[in-house]
Amino acid sequence: MDALMTLASDPAVWAALGALIAMEVVLGIDNLIFISILTNKLPEHQRAKGRRIGIGLALVLRLGLLGTVAIIVKLTAPVFSVLGHSFSWRDLILIAGGLFLVWKATKEIHHKVDPDPGPDLFDGGRAAAANFGSVIAQILLLDLVFSIDSIITAVGMTEHVPVMVIAVIVAVLTMLLAAEPLARFIERNPTIVMLALGFLLMIGGTLIAEGFGMHVPKGYIYAAMAFSALVEALNMLSRRASGRSR
Repeated sequence: MDALMTLASDPAVWAALGALIAMEVVLGIDNLIFISILTNKLPEHQRAKGRRIGIGLALVLRLGLLGTVAIIVKLTAPVFSVLGHSFSWRDLILIAGGLFLVWKATKEIHHKVDPDPGPDLFDGGRAAAANFGSVIAQILLLDLVFSIDSIITAVGMTEHVPVMVIAVIVAVLTMLLAAEPLARFIERNPTIVMLALGFLLMIGGTLIAEGFGMHVPKGYIYAAMAFSALVEALNMLSRRASGRSR
């Protein structure tokens, strides 16, 4: 308790907490977009449940990983080299997660633009339970990738585990509050789905690049996403104005 009081009285700790919460919320946007797109494919009565489970898994994974910070830090240690380039477990996880995200986003884009895409795991002909299980399994896989990246980022910003725990809980609660409005917004605006899938492609490519040791400043990625979202917002306003004028 004394240690916590000491932390609470340190302005530097509060500054680190604020910066870490902001960082965790930004990193959670990727996770939330993926969860929203996948759960919108479920039957309507299962969507809210799927989102709650997906975000709950994100919280459990993040807090669980915080309990093994010493092990997580070791994930950045090289395990083997190829052509003079060393790879760590973190690199391999990022590459695998990035490849999965690129594959999934590409598959969803194909499903959107092909008038006859053929059967896939979201077809209504399959059992709802199988669909729900498949969606949760995919969310769990990406939750794991995003959680490891999130915790490694947190470790790099502060050494105080209580600060990390608070930041993670606040970020995940923010995701929980934003999940329903974001999912409804995506569902009502089909063009947003394509934009979000484009974001996931870019994020997947970024994860792969970072796995191969190429640092991509997150600011550039989020600036590009913000600019694209602004253009799409202007397009939506233009379409609404055009509809009212008719």
